[in-house]
Amino acid sequence: MPPFQIDPRMHMGAVTLAVADLLKLSAFYQQIIGLKMLTENEGEVVLGVAPARPLVRLLARPYGQSFPRRPGLFHLAILVPDRPALGQWINHLAQSGYQLDGAGDHLVSEALYLSDPEGNGIEIYADRPRESWPYRDGKLLMDTLAVDIPALQQVARSEPFSGLPPETIMGHVHLRVSEVAQAVAFYRDVLGIPYITDFPGAGFLGAGGYHHHIGLNAWHSRRAEAPPADALGLVNLQIVLPDEEALGAVRNSLDEHGVDIREVEEGLVAADPDQNHVLLSVRVE
Repeated sequence: MPPFQIDPRMHMGAVTLAVADLLKLSAFYQQIIGLKMLTENEGEVVLGVAPARPLVRLLARPYGQSFPRRPGLFHLAILVPDRPALGQWINHLAQSGYQLDGAGDHLVSEALYLSDPEGNGIEIYADRPRESWPYRDGKLLMDTLAVDIPALQQVARSEPFSGLPPETIMGHVHLRVSEVAQAVAFYRDVLGIPYITDFPGAGFLGAGGYHHHIGLNAWHSRRAEAPPADALGLVNLQIVLPDEEALGAVRNSLDEHGVDIREVEEGLVAADPDQNHVLLSVRVE
């Protein structure tokens, strides 16, 4: 029997973060990142670009602690629809005075990196056309080269920035893990996300031929223990499946591998070997 593979129509959903200062972080994701507030309840804010497309959920945890060198979120990666949208965003960031942490031309994409006020990593990126992605011996090539930021600014959309475009999605989520091989085994063999390529100390998995939906690295977290359950940072990352049949197939694989499943209103929650929690949901139109 061939190894289980997740439905190639899957995509990433919202990333849920526990934050110490809900008001400050909510303002940051609206004013600096360009998300819109979708819902606000006591102790929770949901942000995105459209009601049916939440991208970031913030939960108030005012007495939590941060553990930046343990497993958890390395960055959430927000994918804008094109290079002009990325140029428009970098112009907006320059006007805001908020600083980038870095930038990288990954051959398949151009990416800009920053951190929110509590240290959660964020990538804002645009993909290059798939037909231009480089391969060698059937393996996708990725790298980290300099981004030509002035060139991005020159092709920027001309209209004033009023938020990220409605086509914006959560492109991928990159995690800190204690052992890359162990984490790869979970996301590839249990969740069924194909392994795409690697980088020193990191691995990348993606469905439907995408360069990656999940990134994994142990650059600063090798052999580290999972943070306590009440820590700040990642609460869960969401994988959205096209229908109940696709969700059921993942559930069967989790059962076969003896992975504990918790049922919640939005779907199923399972934890990887480092206690990074994955919410598996069915697409809501």
